[in-house]
Amino acid sequence: MTRRILEITGTDALHFLQGLVTNDLHKLDQGMVYAAILTPQGKYLADFLLSRHGDAIWLDVDESLASMLLQRLSMYKLRADVAIRETDLKVRRGTGPTPMGALTDPRHPDLGWRLYGEVDGDDGSDFDRIRVAHCIPETGIELTPETFILEAGFERLNGVDFRKGCYVGQEVTARMKHKTELRKGLTLVAVHGSASVGSEILTPEGKSAGALYTQSNGRAIAYLRHDRAVPGMTAGEARVDPLAISAQ
Repeated sequence: MTRRILEITGTDALHFLQGLVTNDLHKLDQGMVYAAILTPQGKYLADFLLSRHGDAIWLDVDESLASMLLQRLSMYKLRADVAIRETDLKVRRGTGPTPMGALTDPRHPDLGWRLYGEVDGDDGSDFDRIRVAHCIPETGIELTPETFILEAGFERLNGVDFRKGCYVGQEVTARMKHKTELRKGLTLVAVHGSASVGSEILTPEGKSAGALYTQSNGRAIAYLRHDRAVPGMTAGEARVDPLAISAQ
């Protein structure tokens, strides 16, 4: 896990971010907030964790997306009283006793805490196991530029608010929530054997059903077409069977 922390300051900082991200940032008064920024077509660009520190908002994002996100936020800034900079802060995370100053990860209680400072790394917790157990997607693995956040479980993971008002991509996201039934998305599967991340999942009849991603302890996160999620699927040499936990 390599993260970058962006600091957003200025009198318009909250209002500026509120019009861009999927969650309601007034929740920052209660703790850390998980959110994403989308394309106008409602597709995923980046996910991140936001927290308030004095007059600043810190944005905790995967290193691979930091430069793109900084550029995009700067493009949207226009004349707003907002300053955005990359900091030298590091992220430490864990599931054991919570250190002073640490914040609770809002996606799921089992993800524990995050602490910002001069030390990175974690306390040895098996975060892949935790993510797979609860079908929690990871930047760059299950979360890619073609992702729709509702198919990735953002509502279940407290990453989207349907009452906050407009943000980039909001119309498509709201339509998926209220007017359509999701036909595909991330779901938990049982895996007998192993297959590389991204392996195509096939039905017993040989039809494409989706793709296999993070695996741990005989289970995996998969992206599946719900109408083809049946027992006896395969991915490479592995057998794949659907389980109960899905993105919704």
